[in-house]
Amino acid sequence: MRLLLDTHALLWWLEDSPELSADARERIADGSNEVAVSAASAWEMAIKQAAGKLRAPDDLAGALEASHLMPLPITLEHAFRAGSLPPHHQDPFDRMLIAQALIEGLTIVTRDARFEPYGVPLLAA
Repeated sequence: MRLLLDTHALLWWLEDSPELSADARERIADGSNEVAVSAASAWEMAIKQAAGKLRAPDDLAGALEASHLMPLPITLEHAFRAGSLPPHHQDPFDRMLIAQALIEGLTIVTRDARFEPYGVPLLAA
């Protein structure tokens, strides 16, 4: 299985939070699954951390490496797809995750029901 963590799922995973569902936790931990983290999530976390609205690891790259999570860069194709999505969801970071999942064939780990209208595969966080 190829997974893409939304920002909350990523934070819950890194914090070992009970907020993350047992199913999501098991699939993320399964070494046979590819688990990606979008550059959009890093960008969102940095903005919220700078505004004092979020606590996050200072060394996100190191935390991803230690957790065997793969960084997913944003490409021009991702950007154009995110910009052309129907406006079911207004959050630009989440729209990028949706575009990346659609293009890369990833299942998004999230609790956000606003992802559903896009027809992207979802796994409940």
